[in-house]
Amino acid sequence: MHEDSHGKYRYDWPMKISMQYDVAIVGAGLVGASLAAALKDSGLSLAVVEASAPPILEEGWDSRIYAISPGSRQFLSQAGAWQRLDQSRVAAIEDMRIFGEGSANGNGQELEFSAYQMGVAELACTLESSALQRALWDLLQEQDNVDLVHPARCRKLTMTEDAAALELEDGRHLNAKLVVGADGRNSWVRKEAGLSASPLDYRQMGVVANFSCELPHRGIAYQWFQKDGILALLPLPGKRVSMVWSVSPEKSESLLAMPAEQLAEAVSSSAHRTLGMLQVITPAASFPLRMMTLPRIVAQRVALIGDAAHNMHPLAGQGVNTGFRDARELSGLLNSRGACTDPGDRFLLRRYERKRREDIYTMQATTFGLKNLFCNDDPLLRLLRNAGLAATDRIAPLKKMLMQHALN
Repeated sequence: MHEDSHGKYRYDWPMKISMQYDVAIVGAGLVGASLAAALKDSGLSLAVVEASAPPILEEGWDSRIYAISPGSRQFLSQAGAWQRLDQSRVAAIEDMRIFGEGSANGNGQELEFSAYQMGVAELACTLESSALQRALWDLLQEQDNVDLVHPARCRKLTMTEDAAALELEDGRHLNAKLVVGADGRNSWVRKEAGLSASPLDYRQMGVVANFSCELPHRGIAYQWFQKDGILALLPLPGKRVSMVWSVSPEKSESLLAMPAEQLAEAVSSSAHRTLGMLQVITPAASFPLRMMTLPRIVAQRVALIGDAAHNMHPLAGQGVNTGFRDARELSGLLNSRGACTDPGDRFLLRRYERKRREDIYTMQATTFGLKNLFCNDDPLLRLLRNAGLAATDRIAPLKKMLMQHALN
């Protein structure tokens, strides 16, 4: 073990050595790292294999912002990560306003969700991906039952009745009772385990950027469903907001090519100047959107979590939260496994899969339906969707039911 260039510890073993673990987690992103942190008192030995270097906190703001649900926040707090965040860079979402299309002022029918009406302190919190990643990474480096294996890439996965074996590209071998694939949307573990995936391409890109705003956001998240895309502005600390704009690849290319002033004007105009004039504080970036549903998220000695297990449209802000619920469920089963000393026991893995199926399918169906309902030119659907928003806004129990799942 020695210090790397960032003053943190890393583990090095002689080439060809074979190490024994209870659980090997492939991928130290937000979801994979949160699972390892949640297993700190499990009595299990863990290896976390990550191809990338440790995250570095840069000056300025990270353009990748997540809206963390209260349930995910509680999970991260119990794991010990939330307390490590700079709270001055975390913002509460206290209200959410969703607009349809078609009124004279461009806002259309409005649907509003309020933390006060839900009886909670906040609907969600926004924070920077890199800040949470760094907090989790630092936590794992101090965790007694974790070996961080990085940078390291996997070459081969072999599963048997009793264990799984990971061969790394540098010749090292890791043997574990359970391998967890937390290695993202193009998961190597998923492919090696033979868990089939047929992603549905939404033919949209998610364009992200951060802005300073002329008017205070007052902790309100805004979302506009438009015929050519879905625009969301999420509150950041101070008079700042984070944008996620789901648009066609052609419009994405156009937005990315715009000078900062032109991009700010385009977003301000599409947001009907609700927050006044915007100014770019982080350059725009984009990522492709898709839905991926797997018939199975477990195999012999293998379980998938996060984007390795499912992809969905970001319009509800539930992608990373669904991943945290994966980690929460799997860590709960492993922490309370009782007489079952084998963390890769097939009955335990099937319990994990059954417990996660409804939540994953519900969120995917909801985001898929909303995206297809709102992003089109059909005048009948426009009438129906605005009427639906109006009806939902008037029925308090229905609104509460819709939000309750997202708060978990």
